[in-house]
Amino acid sequence: MTKHIVNLDALQFKPRPQAFAAPEGSKCKFDARRADVSLLIGAQKLGYNITEVPPGATGFPLHNHHINEEMFFVLEGSGEVRFGAERLPLRKGDFLACPPGGQSVAHQIINTGDVPLRYVSVSTMIFPDICEYPDSQKFLVAERVRNPDGSADGFRHIGRLSDAVDYWEGE
Repeated sequence: MTKHIVNLDALQFKPRPQAFAAPEGSKCKFDARRADVSLLIGAQKLGYNITEVPPGATGFPLHNHHINEEMFFVLEGSGEVRFGAERLPLRKGDFLACPPGGQSVAHQIINTGDVPLRYVSVSTMIFPDICEYPDSQKFLVAERVRNPDGSADGFRHIGRLSDAVDYWEGE
């Protein structure tokens, strides 16, 4: 049963699932813990979580969404955001809007400070979504159906544009 209200001190931060763990030898130090808020308060059309990135780490690869809009609010710490071709400072109290679109709105939050960087993430959670990853030239197509128990089912594929095949190949 959802409570519709949850306090920050009641959230449980969890390491990212193994499927999202950065491999050894990654170009960046990827590390983040997240506390889901959406399911706890009964959200249906927006996704909410608190993300915590340790000093010197990056939460996620540089990416842009073609469908979903994201917003971030910095609760604690400082860092920078790669946004398109720019690098911009972030600090406690900052809001960051990441509208849907092409690589000019690609974004990545990096903790450049000495303490954990904590921020609220909000997403419109519209599926299917398409993401691009400019640094690795990958793309993601994802569709998700949320089940009543909070789990999710759906289609998810990560590939490279260079691996494209003809529409009729194999038919």
